[in-house]
Order: sequence, then C-alpha cells, then structure tokens
Amino acid sequence: MFQHRRRPSPRGAVRGLSFALTGAVTSVTLAASHSDAPLIKQDPQANITDVYAFIGTKYDDPGTEVLNVVVQVRPFSEPGDGPHYDRFADDARYSIHIAHPMTGEELLRYDFEFTDVNGGYKNPATILSYGLGTEAGPIQMIGDARQNYTQRYKIIRAMGGFSNTIASGVPVAPPNAGKNVTPLYNDEDGRAVSGAATLAELDPYTVMAISDLPDGEVVFAGPREDGFYADIPGVFDLLDVRILDNNGDLGDGLGQDGNGVDGFKGFNVLSYAIQIPLSMVPTNDMTLPFFGPQQGVGVYATVSRPEFRLIQKDGTVITSGDFIQVNRMGNPVFNEALVALEDKDNYNVTSPVDDAQFAAYAENSELAGLINFVYGTDFVTSGRDDLVAVFIPDVLRVVTTTGPVTLAGQDGFSRLGFIGGDLTDGISSGWPNGRRFGDDVIDVALTAVASGPSYDPIVVVGDNVAANDALYNQVFPYGGTPNAGTFNRKDPTGIVGDVNGDGQVDFVDLLTVLAAFGTGIPGG
Repeated sequence: MFQHRRRPSPRGAVRGLSFALTGAVTSVTLAASHSDAPLIKQDPQANITDVYAFIGTKYDDPGTEVLNVVVQVRPFSEPGDGPHYDRFADDARYSIHIAHPMTGEELLRYDFEFTDVNGGYKNPATILSYGLGTEAGPIQMIGDARQNYTQRYKIIRAMGGFSNTIASGVPVAPPNAGKNVTPLYNDEDGRAVSGAATLAELDPYTVMAISDLPDGEVVFAGPREDGFYADIPGVFDLLDVRILDNNGDLGDGLGQDGNGVDGFKGFNVLSYAIQIPLSMVPTNDMTLPFFGPQQGVGVYATVSRPEFRLIQKDGTVITSGDFIQVNRMGNPVFNEALVALEDKDNYNVTSPVDDAQFAAYAENSELAGLINFVYGTDFVTSGRDDLVAVFIPDVLRVVTTTGPVTLAGQDGFSRLGFIGGDLTDGISSGWPNGRRFGDDVIDVALTAVASGPSYDPIVVVGDNVAANDALYNQVFPYGGTPNAGTFNRKDPTGIVGDVNGDGQVDFVDLLTVLAAFGTGIPGG
C-alpha cells in the first residue's frame, strides 16, 4: 500500500529541425510535442506534451537523491472546462521507461492506470463534479464529501520480464475549478499560487496527492500548469514580425529580445510523475553530447491504448486485446520538428531501440536548408552527426553521478543550461543532460542547429520567449500549480459577483445561484 500525504526507415527526401535566422534578423522556433503527429492529434488524452527528467532529492528527505521523471499529457487543457474538467483516460496505460542511454533498451518501467471517468460519483443526481457531493462547499481534502468525483490509479512496476502492482487506489489531485470550489490552490483573488520553494509552501491538494510507495518511490498525478513556453502561433503565421530579432543588435543573439508571445500561457496539462531513489536506478556507461563519457540512464514516456474498442448501442464501451503504443516522447522537439509528416505516426508506435531508421532526420536539417534558400544563410544542412548524438536513440540522457541540479527560481539557474554557464559538477544542469522545468529547449535546440557541427562560434538563436508565464514549484512534482478555471492568464479578470449582496464574493454566492434553480443542496 502507498502512504497518502494528508495536509521503418525514413522516406522523405528532406528532413526537418525548425530553427532560425537570416544574416540580419530572422528566428524560427519549434514546439516540444503538443501536436507532434496526425493520429495522436485526434487523441488528446493520450498525447504527451513534455517529458522532464533530472537529479534531485526526495520531496521530504534532502538526504536521499532521486531521479525525477515528470510526464505531461493533454495539451491545451482549458482550466475552466467544467463540469467534468480533463481527466486521465481510464482505458489508457501511461508509462515511464528507464532505458539504456545508448541503445534505448528498456530496463525498468512504471505503468500508471486510472479508474473509470464515469464511475465513483458520490451524488450522480447533480450537474456538479466538484463542490457538491453529499454536501456542498469548498473542497478541503481530496475525496471529501464536497468532491463528487475522485479519480484514482494504480502503479505497475516492470523489470526483467516480471511485473507487479505496487500500489492501488492512489488519489489524483482535483482540478482547479476556482476559488469557491478549490480555494486551497488559489490566493484570495482567485489566482493560482505557485513558486513553492519548500514542501511547506506547496498547496494542500498537491501535497495530499504526493504518495509514498513501499519500496521508496514517490508518485503524483493530477493537473498542472503547462510549463512549456514558445511562440508557436507566430512561427506558423509565416514568421510573424513579433518573433524577429529586430532591435538591430546581433551581439545579443537572435530571437533574444523578448517580443514573442507564449502560445501556451493560461493552459493546463495532466501530469504523472515519479521520484525513484538512485539506488534503484539501473545505470550504464554513456556518452553525453558536449560532455563525453558519463554514467547515467535514458528516459522516455509512452501512452498505450487497448487493441480493440467497441462502443455498444447503449453507449457502453468494451475494450480488449493487448495494449498498443500510440504515442511516445524522449527529447523535446524530435518528432514534432525533425521527423517528416510521412513518418510521424510511425515514430509514435515504435521503440527507441529502432530509432536508427529516423537518424537521417537529425543528420539532415530540412528547415535549415529552406531558410538557407530563402534568406541566403549558410547553416550546415547535412552530415550533422552532432544532432544524431543528441536525438538517436530518442531518450533523455541523464547523468546520475552529479549532485541535484539547479532548479528554475534558484540562484545560478540558466534557461540555456551549459550555454548560459549553468553547470552541476562540471556537467550541464539542463538539457541535453535530462531536462528541467524552465529549460528553454527551443533556444538550446535552435542554437545547436545554427552553431553546429563545429560550435565555433556558438550563435545563440531563439524565439523571443525567454520564460514561462507562471512560476514553477521547486519541490516535487515541480510543475506549476494548475491555472484556475475562473482566473488565469487567458481570463485575467476572473469571475466575480456578490450575488447575495453581503459585500463578499465567496461560496455562499454559488449556493445562492444553485438555490435559484430550485435544486436541493445536500448539507446546505
């Protein structure tokens, strides 16, 4: 039981890595994996947006070093999408893979499987999933009488051909409906409070969803703020002027002026995460790009669906057959920005051990060639073994011999990792040594494409978005507190109304609205 905390070969002639620039002023960017392939675009609950992996310490024990792995799915999750809000699919398997860093061979796997999205309501005779169960009011504890629906999950650990369930009934953190229903996420104005530097500063719902497993692992699942940042809208509007480096000063790099727009601000994602004690992590010799021979692991994530899904006339869904992989991700930007359309879906159903078939997409940069043609630049478009070393096989390589890396919000952190002088024990603190929240993977990738294969000189290239729109937390599960449904960066005014005229805006106003509809309010 857990301890629940209370309180096939590429066919394209040209391959792509999106990036930047003209001899004077242009920058182009890429998305991590929010829309990486045609088929998975139609299955948002199974769509992996980002994978993070880095060395840290156990959430409640700074003396225990761990490998943190955080996977985020369900891109562009609308914070106010009630009454159901986004939930993990109950017929999907969400997996975290620890792999050989040089071959991609799986060495250890954790599967997260979630309970019925239509079951377990305390009060099915209401329209509300949150704020009204067997009584009405703000949720104070996960699963209390005011939380009508609580999703839960089990954890399966697989290693060496054997698998077993190591935890079940683990609670998922609730959505941030707003200050009336989930006040413990938010400040008095209804804004999500993020940026916790210690466990004591984390909101109570998140703390309650952190669960210790019997052998030392720690898990979390629930909504989080989407921590990826980039001006994707500007890029796909034929390089809108706002992403250009137009201050006339090439000395500060390209796309570093800050006039881009974060296309992901205000949205949430669903996150599943684990802390694995380093003593349990199988490590191997590896070569880390730019840093040479090291000891470490490879990390990637997958989502799988049952082979067969039947919808009966009464709406009942029956699934059967083996789980079939429908999405995967290791490094940011690889499938979305390098692999051609004709191979994107193929990539998602294959394993890193077979990634040699996609190596040509890293070796030959399609967009580098296109930009050279349009703007007369001379970026190297072929023979890019330096990019192959980063992306093939497509796993995050994490050095396990360093101390805990510097996190966003801490002294010494640089979004550019080693390019910005941010090192831990002489190794880059961020991508391509794993990936932290706040790593500007867009700018690092673009800089590599523009500067390699010689990297003499290093030309910093980016998309003019240099930071997330919200603070990250500095303690597990690290992602920012989920945006509130009624007050977020897409809806900055919030929803306020003193319905009952008592001079305060609070849950009593919501009860007044419910009463006006003549509904019975249990516990009211």
